[in-house]
Amino acid sequence: MKVILLSDIKGVGKKDEVINASDGYARNYLLPKKLAVEANAENMNKLNNKKEAASYRKDVEKQNAEALAKKLKGIMLKIKVKAGENGKIFGGVTAKEISDNLKSQYNFVVDKKKIELKETIKTLGSFSVPIKLFERITADLRVEVISD
Repeated sequence: MKVILLSDIKGVGKKDEVINASDGYARNYLLPKKLAVEANAENMNKLNNKKEAASYRKDVEKQNAEALAKKLKGIMLKIKVKAGENGKIFGGVTAKEISDNLKSQYNFVVDKKKIELKETIKTLGSFSVPIKLFERITADLRVEVISD
């Protein structure tokens, strides 16, 4: 009997996967516990519509990420910090500070987890910070750390 899984089942399959299960297993376990539905024409159509909607959402997200990457390419983000005489910063510039400054200065919302800063910036100067916006879409943001 062909069934569509409604949740991940270890050793059987993943959610939204169409599998061939034995009649007894499907009728006595999967269907009563609402772990699967029968793969009839109506349910297959619902599954296809769900997959198309997810694909469309992913495409829109990718286009938005590409547009944001183009906008970020032309930006020089200036961050003012307190520094000592030799150019060392008190504390450091973190991904959260970069994200907050992007929002306040340019009104771009970028999650701090997407900013790939290997370690905090601890000196004055210009830096190139990679931002991973989507799968295989990264933008290099130029950050200039200046003394207050």
